[in-house]
Amino acid sequence: MLQGKNFFRRLSDSRGIMRPKNGANRGVFVAAGGFLGVPGKRICYNDTDIIFQRGRFFVDQGQMGALKKENLGRERIWTKDFVLICLANFFVFLGFQMTLPTLPLYVEHLGGNDQLIGLVVGIFTLSALAVRPYAGHALESRGRGMVYLTGLAIFVISVGSYSLITSLLLLFAMRIVQGAGWGLSTTAAGTIATDLIPASRRGEGLGYYGLSGNLALAFGPSLGLVLTEHISFPLLFSICAALGLTAFLLSSLIRYKKVEWQPGKAAAVKWDFYEKNALKPSLLIFFITVTFGGIATFLPLYTHEKGVAGIQWYFIIYAAALMLSRIFSGKIYDRRGHIAVFLPGTALICAAMLLLSWLPNSLALFTAAFLYGMGFGAVQPALQAWAVGSSPKNRRGMANATFFSFFDLGIGIGAMTFGQIGHWLGYRDIYLTAAFSVLVSMGMYLWILRNEKPSRAA
Repeated sequence: MLQGKNFFRRLSDSRGIMRPKNGANRGVFVAAGGFLGVPGKRICYNDTDIIFQRGRFFVDQGQMGALKKENLGRERIWTKDFVLICLANFFVFLGFQMTLPTLPLYVEHLGGNDQLIGLVVGIFTLSALAVRPYAGHALESRGRGMVYLTGLAIFVISVGSYSLITSLLLLFAMRIVQGAGWGLSTTAAGTIATDLIPASRRGEGLGYYGLSGNLALAFGPSLGLVLTEHISFPLLFSICAALGLTAFLLSSLIRYKKVEWQPGKAAAVKWDFYEKNALKPSLLIFFITVTFGGIATFLPLYTHEKGVAGIQWYFIIYAAALMLSRIFSGKIYDRRGHIAVFLPGTALICAAMLLLSWLPNSLALFTAAFLYGMGFGAVQPALQAWAVGSSPKNRRGMANATFFSFFDLGIGIGAMTFGQIGHWLGYRDIYLTAAFSVLVSMGMYLWILRNEKPSRAA
């Protein structure tokens, strides 16, 4: 038997694994209840004999490795702080998603055309893109909480101001402000979630975290479209701002990771705007989120033009498929890597775009929603986990900033480009172009695999 030389934390203070108080490596890592603090109590835990005596654990040395491995695989994801960040993410995304299909209608209500709609959507994402590099550095220097709460506050103020705006020029200006808040808050939220998720379950954990945004997507667009039929636009935007305020209040309860910042470090990385290890998955997500710009911005107008009913159900089916996909795709990524997730997911997205370009009836619309949800739900968390996992721990903030910068850039360029395509060629060609963009990402991924060692493809 081997005696651990350090006292262990109480079970109620653990995070799923018992650790020595002074951080030493010796001792048993265990989180089995029912026997702690009972002198002389012997149990058999997964074929390992454990005894507690005089404040110490005793375990056979030959069995220690298996015991540590078993318990490391059971690290907790659903801590209090992780639940809070998921809830906050849900409410801010709900407010955001409610504006996503309704803002184009509001621009049209104010007298704008397809080109102006594309600009209003695109300038938001480009504003978020411009802020993300600063957000990445601020996360490592000023702390997670400051960046996240500031971003949420800007979001609440900007969306609330929409209820007072009656001109396209002011709307355009406040979209820039909202984009800055969105860039800060989403970059911070992804980093906070990464901090809270055990490394061995990162793909699974990010999938669960993404579900909070997906759940908002299931209700937000449809709820926004339904409310526009019964209430005014100003009241709708006030409700969206209130949802952002709820996210702010929940976020104030989170215990954020402490950041150790060294004076003079900012100057050394002043012109560092990206994390190079995250570039490959970030480039791939760019060509995929181009498709999202076409769906979120122009699909309500496209279905109205073709006389296809059920646009509200499109977003619900899409979000349900997204959640279903993320339940198992994260685990597949953790076990087999992105090579088992990316190509099947992008094939589904491409099929959805081709189906939307055809769009003969509501059944085709709903099928496209399911295919797109299953594909995007598998690809996005896998690429984000790849970006974060391939970067140093002290660069997680910048890795997330890089990833979401390309994410936003794809949506922004897609919305503005598709605005021009829709104006000159028609909505059908928007989705044919989007399908081509997905094919580009698939070809780029195959090129990356060919130029990497097989071991790194996982």
